[in-house]
Amino acid sequence: MLVAQPIEDNRKRIYYQIFNGMQGRKTFEDERELRFSLSAHVPAHNFYRRLKDRLDLSLLYELTAPFYGSCGQHSIDPVVFFKLCLVAHLENIASDRKLIEHCSLRLDLLYFLDYQLDEPLPWHSTVSRTRQLLPTELFEEVFTRVLSLCAEAGMVSGHTQVIDSALIKANASMGSLELKVPQEQLEARLQQARVFSSADRRAHQNRAPLTQRALTASREELLEIRARNRKWQKEQDLYPGAHNKGAKYTSNKTHYSPVDPDARIAVKPGKARKLCYLLQLVVDTSRHVITHVQAEYADRKDSICLPGIVRHLSERLHQLGFGCTALLADTGYCSGENYAMLEREGIWAFIPPHGTYVGGPEGFTYHKEDDYWLCPEGKRATFRKEIVNAKRNNVRSRLYLTTRKDCKGCPRKESCIGGQHEKKVNITSFREEYERAIARVHSRWGRRMKRLRQATVEPVLGTLLDFLGMRKVNTRGLELAHKGMLVAAAAYNLQKLLRFTPKRSQVAVMALPSPEQEVFSGLTLESMERGEIRKRIGSRNYAGVVQQLPVLGLGLF
Repeated sequence: MLVAQPIEDNRKRIYYQIFNGMQGRKTFEDERELRFSLSAHVPAHNFYRRLKDRLDLSLLYELTAPFYGSCGQHSIDPVVFFKLCLVAHLENIASDRKLIEHCSLRLDLLYFLDYQLDEPLPWHSTVSRTRQLLPTELFEEVFTRVLSLCAEAGMVSGHTQVIDSALIKANASMGSLELKVPQEQLEARLQQARVFSSADRRAHQNRAPLTQRALTASREELLEIRARNRKWQKEQDLYPGAHNKGAKYTSNKTHYSPVDPDARIAVKPGKARKLCYLLQLVVDTSRHVITHVQAEYADRKDSICLPGIVRHLSERLHQLGFGCTALLADTGYCSGENYAMLEREGIWAFIPPHGTYVGGPEGFTYHKEDDYWLCPEGKRATFRKEIVNAKRNNVRSRLYLTTRKDCKGCPRKESCIGGQHEKKVNITSFREEYERAIARVHSRWGRRMKRLRQATVEPVLGTLLDFLGMRKVNTRGLELAHKGMLVAAAAYNLQKLLRFTPKRSQVAVMALPSPEQEVFSGLTLESMERGEIRKRIGSRNYAGVVQQLPVLGLGLF
């Protein structure tokens, strides 16, 4: 019986070869002991292998040390945590659970994270909790570190920056909206308010503070919203399936989200209303590297966000040894206050004015010396006072008035002032700043800057939204949304860095100024050679200064 078993196996093998020839058949058997080298199986040209050799985040150990205790279980490695966040955006993954599952199936990702095949990855909830516990300054430090790598590689010029914004969908639905009520009726009308929400159930936890649940809109704003609501309900019958008794016109002044109080209802023509955050992005024109990113409320105007953006951008560029001299943006960032602020900072603003700007009344002539407007009939509208509109973000304007005596019996009275007694001229307090900005935008250099803006920031925004996980924020709260945007921008810059091939030789083209004009540091181009310029300003900033010469010359404006 002991010899029959091998004979039977040989018989089966012979029959298998007769009927199947030399066809191979692979059977899987788990190895209990396996010797495997990840570094030997990840090729040298692999993206994550090159990224691991280029990116050094060891400084995080010292920065995160104050946030850990002296007893208890060991936490996730902070370097591993930030690498996981980078992988989530590089792989366009919006879920922490899916991220851990994806990393466990990729050899190059395990090698990038310093994990072995049989070593379990961190739990997905650990990644989420760590993201909430670590402060925003650490995420800013990681982004600045990546930006410094790009600057050292010669990818950042600094002198010309482009700014734009995009709406990012929040992790909350419109069905979670609640109706705001007056402060004194907040508790009594909380149940009644849910009639206007699409769900009969209430949120498990209302994260909104009492100040946000209470109604703060003025009577005029509520009347305007009510009129829009009536118009919207009348027009919605034109669309299929619009006969909905619970349909209601939503507004940030009358509704809020209890699950994500920082999310705001985004209103964009031609698109459905949804809860969003606002992504503010600044891109360098040299190699399209992101130099600044921040999250804002979706109902904030771009013009209001600009001063804070410029302040943070200037601090970061100054830290890296650069300076901004020109800022390109669309009409949404236009305001007289912003024009004046950029001029104080020494930054040329290529921002076209909005369509509501009027340089002055038709037919009137402004006399700057005596500060008055002269009408076609030769009457003066003199300055009376400066008005600050608190309802419109403290917009300042100057009021000019004529006298009743001047307008009485005027042949143009009917077409000029109608039934009023005198002519009122209300002009922005920043009229001169507007005029200088309009002159820059319509100049030859301004037209070139417009084309540069369109070709610089739009592709970057499209890449972030479609390929780097910024279509939707998987966290809740403005601070966490800001952290996610910082990591997404750092992931984008790392992609640009690893794909960048520096040129071996660079040609510098310098615009010669007039004989009496001097360039920086009191040196004239007549007595300078290229080697002397490089020696005076440093080889690191040489390319940036050469590119700034057309802007510094000021003759093009």
